[in-house]
Amino acid sequence: MPDTPHPHDTTATTTRVGSTYRVQVRPGFDLDATAGLAGYLADLGVTHLYSAPLLTATPGSQHGYDVVDHRAVNPELGGEGGRQRLVRALRATGLGLVVDIVPNHAGVARPAANPAWWDVLRRGRASAYADWFDIDWDRGRLLLPALADTPDALDDLKVVDGELRYHEHRFPIADGTGDGAPREVHDRQHYELVNWRRGDTELTYRRFFAVSDLAGLRVEDPEVFRATHAEILRWAAAGDLDGIRVDHPDGLRDPAGYLARLRAAAPGAWLVVEKILEYGEELPDWPVDGTTGYDALPAAGGLFVDPDAEADFTALDGRLTGRHTSWADLTHDTKLAAATRLLAAELSRLAALVPELPAEQVRAALAELTACFPVYRGYPPEGARHLAAARAEAGRRRPDLTAVLDAVTARLRDPHHELAARFPQLSGAVMAKGVEDTAYYRWSRFVALNEVGGSPAHFGVPPAEFHRFAAARQVRWPASMTTLSTHDTKRGEDVRARLAVLSELPGRWAERVADWMSRAPLADPALAHLLWQTAVGAWPIERERLHAYAEKAAREASVSTSWADPDPAFEHELHALVDRMYDDPELHAQLTAFADEITPAGWSNSLGQKLVQLAMPGVPDTYQGTELWENSLVDPDNRRPVDFAVRRELLARLDTGWRPAVAADGAAKLLVVSRTLRLRRDHPELFTGYRPVPAHGPAGAQAVAFDRGGAIAVATRLPLRLARAGGWGDTTLAISGNSVTDLFTGRVYSGSELLMHDLLSTYPVALLAPTDSVEAAA
Repeated sequence: MPDTPHPHDTTATTTRVGSTYRVQVRPGFDLDATAGLAGYLADLGVTHLYSAPLLTATPGSQHGYDVVDHRAVNPELGGEGGRQRLVRALRATGLGLVVDIVPNHAGVARPAANPAWWDVLRRGRASAYADWFDIDWDRGRLLLPALADTPDALDDLKVVDGELRYHEHRFPIADGTGDGAPREVHDRQHYELVNWRRGDTELTYRRFFAVSDLAGLRVEDPEVFRATHAEILRWAAAGDLDGIRVDHPDGLRDPAGYLARLRAAAPGAWLVVEKILEYGEELPDWPVDGTTGYDALPAAGGLFVDPDAEADFTALDGRLTGRHTSWADLTHDTKLAAATRLLAAELSRLAALVPELPAEQVRAALAELTACFPVYRGYPPEGARHLAAARAEAGRRRPDLTAVLDAVTARLRDPHHELAARFPQLSGAVMAKGVEDTAYYRWSRFVALNEVGGSPAHFGVPPAEFHRFAAARQVRWPASMTTLSTHDTKRGEDVRARLAVLSELPGRWAERVADWMSRAPLADPALAHLLWQTAVGAWPIERERLHAYAEKAAREASVSTSWADPDPAFEHELHALVDRMYDDPELHAQLTAFADEITPAGWSNSLGQKLVQLAMPGVPDTYQGTELWENSLVDPDNRRPVDFAVRRELLARLDTGWRPAVAADGAAKLLVVSRTLRLRRDHPELFTGYRPVPAHGPAGAQAVAFDRGGAIAVATRLPLRLARAGGWGDTTLAISGNSVTDLFTGRVYSGSELLMHDLLSTYPVALLAPTDSVEAAA
């Protein structure tokens, strides 16, 4: 019998968040366009649309994380009317809404667009909004890094219509201070316009990471919380949203207190936090439902990486780069550079909180502690252990700072000391900038592992380790989100899945990439290795996209060029390398042939990790467009438009009973996504537990399977190893004796031992459910 979409209740909104679909709502794809997806998403099987931030952002913002006015929906997205039309469309198809919010910071790139910031610039400490922003008022005028890097930049100032103008930038003028020459007017203001290069070293307000256009908010102040959350909470109270995703809680002064206040204000909401956990780190006992899934991503994806290849890739990295660097040493150095350069202003602000000690020594001690801190930031009760570990490692690396390290650490252990409150905000920013945004682009040993929430030093996840992770998740965080791709991932899930195949071909890859790098050399061999892996993982990819990625990767790595000081000669060489991938006939043919060779195994990995992610404990998210193959790289590449018409057409064909081959159209992935999501939506009772399901026989290690309480997910891992061994042979899967149906093929099985070569003869994955449940749904 052909599959049919689930009939939807057209009168009531869904409340239980069972699964989500992330849409990057933006000016080019607004709320009305998003509302047009409701029917498709309902047919796909999700229960909730998961939206990018909707409040008014900096005009033209393509992401919405630079909110300038918390009182209203962004008019560029359709305003309040657009939001109401979206809610009605979702309700008509039985869907609910999850919204992304940004409590940590606000957009200040265009001061006139942000009424609160404009008033602060105009009135200074007398502004009613002076306490909204985390400003160090004791340091005098508010520094704004808006000027060009020239000594006479202030000569370009003008007074126009009662405002101070610097080219396209507008700034307010305090009452009674507008007479005289523009520079004289400037000198009377509560702010000082300075060279943009001074932002990292002298800024007088807390930023989001090192982004001076995003000013830190003080949501720990109840008045600021109320003002910045009133609109979102109004939607929750009206039943217009069922879930809230909290962006960057590590930036807040008191995340636990903030989340307690948010939970009290929205007691019925599904609440998840974008908390990045290091390998083995536990989420604090906060009043939330879990994380946004970055902890699940490496666990699911790591199943398809062969741990046995680690030594081969370590040796290859040494040969290609001419040096051996440990992940620990590399990240220490990149974090130390982030603390002392990119975040020097924040570091100085903290050092000033210990005035009784020499400022430079305190700066050095604090920078070393952030560089040695093993997680983003510490939280009770584990925070004390993390601080102790950082102190020990900092002392080992800088014994000359022993006395000041002891003095600083003593203050950090005092919960009432201002340094203890502010240090965690700095340590989180240092981790993000030093590791995610720098080390991930320098450490090119095996870039499939260089992902947000991952640990590049942890090479692959054996099934037993995954089962322990999933079982613990089911007990403690059963409603935490799972994901494989987001707007922040460094490369898309299918790119990583194909790159995982390289772990099964370490010798072949070493030979191939060494030859390519010798024929098309680059002065930065580590970056070259990253680019060749990226090309193979995403091939075929449009030339302009790979050029954009290569330039961003090189500048983020900050070895041969950088954002602050681009090196034109190196970047010319870099772009020439990218062009050779397309224009050199032999290189192009070899790259294409190698990518084609590993693509089928990459598809197998993609289907496997997708099924695991969708079926494992948690609330699965599907990032826009990833229900088909997609080869996105880092943002903004992963925010490209999605062809939903193609997806609708393929889903309709699947619903006529079509069972596609695993091929370039990606329909097989859409089959896996839609059938798994529909089963979770229609039969949540089949997903209430977790038990590993063993495979017995010669190829048992190439299977990963688990029973969620009635629904059994089965996936192939390491497909090339399986093929080299001659396939599944007489390997069997042990299940209960009840009759089960594979949701992907429609085949019915009975008995307690299923032959793997029969079960996975059509697809490398299977989703088994009790036959009576499947028939009832049909």
